[in-house]
Amino acid sequence: MTPPETISRQTLRIIDANLNRIGEGLRFLEELARLLLNDAALTQQLKTMRHEVLRSDWSFQRQLLQARYSEGDVGISIEVPGEEKQRELPIMIVANARRVQESLRVLEEMSKIPGVKLNPEKFKRARFNLYTIEQALLSKLMRQDKIKRLPGLYVIIDTQVLVKGRSHIDIASKALQGGANTIQLRDKLQSKKELLPIAQQLRNLCAEHDVLFIVNDYLDVALATDADGLHLGQNDLPIAVARKLLPIGKILGCSTTTIEQAIIAESEGADYIAVGSIYPTTSKETAKVVGLERLCQIRQAVTLPLIAIGGITKDNVAEVMAAGADSVAVISTILQAESPEEATREIAEILEV
Repeated sequence: MTPPETISRQTLRIIDANLNRIGEGLRFLEELARLLLNDAALTQQLKTMRHEVLRSDWSFQRQLLQARYSEGDVGISIEVPGEEKQRELPIMIVANARRVQESLRVLEEMSKIPGVKLNPEKFKRARFNLYTIEQALLSKLMRQDKIKRLPGLYVIIDTQVLVKGRSHIDIASKALQGGANTIQLRDKLQSKKELLPIAQQLRNLCAEHDVLFIVNDYLDVALATDADGLHLGQNDLPIAVARKLLPIGKILGCSTTTIEQAIIAESEGADYIAVGSIYPTTSKETAKVVGLERLCQIRQAVTLPLIAIGGITKDNVAEVMAAGADSVAVISTILQAESPEEATREIAEILEV
């Protein structure tokens, strides 16, 4: 891989400058993935790319160092009018990814110069890989605020469980007044035409209270109402497919009963995982009870926020949280309570301790 000594100093300076730019940009993106997003997979991809792209033998490194003339680089003093000195993180990700992609393209072309024995395919491959990594970084970052708001009480408004005479909006309002920080709409009974205006009202109500609104099962309803996210079961649209169809800033949850399901959900792009049923529940007669032990096991297997669901009440919520849950989802305990607001408050106050 050692280039011949006949490579011009100017060529070496171009290669050196672009390798440095690539290293700096990739290191920035790697640190964001590692320390801000806590994403092991993206961190590893960026680290591997950085090492592979920058790897070369010592004799070539020596030539690059000897050709370096930073103080004589006229580009250092050139400023673009209107160039921002302070940027938001999404813009910084795009800017650093772009500079790396541009430098990779430069090196791809420089590798074709006679005498420069570098592999252009290596730089081309890295450039296309970075397009995908950039999208994943932005996607994670733009959903991070919503993910941080998940811990607490997650109330599911299930049409089948609603007490006759109570409306979705009435129950949601009382739950929000009692301290719920996420509302999910679940409906297996009505047509989507009937469900859509209810979902829109719930979305507006949640926006007024600055809490998350999640739609269960129906991607189209979630999109139509601009919901904060979508929740899917094991027999619904696959997580990987839903992740591609959802807008970049929407969160995606997945119901699981096994460790394997949780690991797959995380790998396919879920932002949080629901685990249950923790206890026997009247809300879903077919629910499989997995218990606190399974919750503990899944906590050890994945890094995503866990929402425990199934038979949770004020009397057992503390032990559920102690087992590794970040949040608890409640249905019957609130929807069928004489005072939904008070029932919500009793659980929410325990979660705040």
